[in-house]
Amino acid sequence: MFRALSLLITYSLIIALTTSAAAGESRRALVLLSDFGTTERFVASMKGVALSVDPELQVHDLTHHIEPFNIWQASYMLAGTIDYWPKGTVFVSVVDPGVGTDRHSVVVKTSSGHYVVTPDNGSLTLTADAQGILEVRQIDEAINRRPGSESSHTFHGRDVYAYTGARLAAAVIEFDDVGPLLEPNVVRLNYQQPEKPDNNTIIGNITHIEMPFGNIVTNIPKSMADALDLAPEDNTKVFVEISRAGESVFRQSIPYVRSFAYVDEGQPLLYSDSLQTIGLAVNGGNFAHQFDVKAGADWTIRLVKLAAQE
Repeated sequence: MFRALSLLITYSLIIALTTSAAAGESRRALVLLSDFGTTERFVASMKGVALSVDPELQVHDLTHHIEPFNIWQASYMLAGTIDYWPKGTVFVSVVDPGVGTDRHSVVVKTSSGHYVVTPDNGSLTLTADAQGILEVRQIDEAINRRPGSESSHTFHGRDVYAYTGARLAAAVIEFDDVGPLLEPNVVRLNYQQPEKPDNNTIIGNITHIEMPFGNIVTNIPKSMADALDLAPEDNTKVFVEISRAGESVFRQSIPYVRSFAYVDEGQPLLYSDSLQTIGLAVNGGNFAHQFDVKAGADWTIRLVKLAAQE
């Protein structure tokens, strides 16, 4: 009898451990992004909803300091982060100036194998370009909405997105259970793709301002600068024009160099950043503040290689 009891306990432990391991493998990390800041109750409420779905869920912050209502910035932060997380990670992105309206609430599966829960309002623009959109499902709020929140119309981040994202991350639901399948198209913000209109010119977009330094991030890959025979070792001068909605904001010839200290303190420079895209900075200063430059879909940059005498 003692032997039988020992075997029963052993088998029970094996089943418990196997079940626990399977549950752990089925869980996915949940990553939150918003423009809510961290001084109010909003982020903590979203995390509470997620942990109410599954107390063992791993909940992480991407950032909650997106500029209020800045859909473009949310798109940039999301697309620039996804690839560094394991496949299957669920991202909840809530920058939602149209909350409570008829914009679609969706979950997308990216070609990279990640999931994004978000209002379909343009915040998936750069993810569509960088990771690719494989499938889109509209959230069925009759199933995937926090119980008792049906009369709440201003905090979908808590009641719809965090709740649905947590259920997906915890494997309470699978992607097919989110809601009806839509065409794999998302709302996209129009912006300047990097292009080379002639042998001396590159045009692109100002995608982001790196804080706290105010460095300018563009979508122009270093390979395009290489194609113009621009080499930081040569200290080549480049004519740079930055425009917003077609109106020129900055026009100046500046050197293309390896790093910040290759120009005098307080002087602007062009360089290749850690993402291997072309950036602008001021040595010891803040380019964005000094020249009143911002980022977004309507901000463009033009680079023209200058002849040696210029």
